[in-house]
Amino acid sequence: MEGLLDFVLRDILTRSGGVDRCVSEFIRVTNTLLPARAFERIVPELLNGGRTFAGVPVRPQLLGSDPVCLAENAAVLASLGPFGVDLNFGCPAKVVNRHGGGAALLEDPELLSRIMAAVRRAVPAHMPVSAKMRLGLYDDSRAEECALALQEGGAEELVVHARTKADAYRPPAYWERIADICAVVKIPVIANGEIWNVQDAQRCRALSGCHTLMLGRGMVTDPGLALAIASAGVDGYPATEADAPHLAWPTLLPLIADFWELVRTRLEKKKQAGRLKQWLNFLRRRYPEADTAYLALRTVTDTVEIDRWMAQHVPSKAALTGGA
Repeated sequence: MEGLLDFVLRDILTRSGGVDRCVSEFIRVTNTLLPARAFERIVPELLNGGRTFAGVPVRPQLLGSDPVCLAENAAVLASLGPFGVDLNFGCPAKVVNRHGGGAALLEDPELLSRIMAAVRRAVPAHMPVSAKMRLGLYDDSRAEECALALQEGGAEELVVHARTKADAYRPPAYWERIADICAVVKIPVIANGEIWNVQDAQRCRALSGCHTLMLGRGMVTDPGLALAIASAGVDGYPATEADAPHLAWPTLLPLIADFWELVRTRLEKKKQAGRLKQWLNFLRRRYPEADTAYLALRTVTDTVEIDRWMAQHVPSKAALTGGA
């Protein structure tokens, strides 16, 4: 999720628990061979053994349309020791699709297969290569064909976002179409799209046939969602959303403080206030307190003023631990 789920938010969200693996925002590959520092800038977890500081593995994702160029860049990326390489065939952004990348490639299953095969050959055999796709560009008529093409090219795992590019992010997600894909491929399939709570996760699992799920905006909105879903297990507990474990606002506040500290130290000053407000805007869907915080800071651009607000509204770590 370019511009949202970057290394800063990955660091914070993986502290909440329940996350087995992250996929980075896409690294755009055009007609150049990127240096190692370009990958490390977008995925600085590569400098930490490929993991977030909470210890969760991160799989960098590449986006492009040229098999040779993608393969050459995948080889450089693989030399940095990531937990696999992922390929993006799902981005719905117009600027990406205009240049033949992301979901636009779903119109050409043969090219999908060639890209996957080229990257698979360029990456060491022990390193997984996976892909993320949507159901199609304008309709889902070629969804199974695209999934089979990626499998044929050597994909070892497939994430399916259960909407077409034309659907964008409008509900619903067509989880039952993921089940159709599962019926024709032999590789593991992961379901993605429109999972906002535990009940959504349970319905997605039932309709898609996938136990493993990928979370995006739902996790940004509710940082405790992955742990709540993990607690549900395979036996259907909790029966209702009210029974699910919930990350309470007082528990979330220190994570927001840590997020702000990372933003202040790792991002350009002109981006700092916007990043905090961006996350608070997502949190408003789950937390009334986030709505109050967002409204208080909505027009604030001075980072020093935000520092003051944080000092007033977020308990210090010493206070949280009783001064220990």
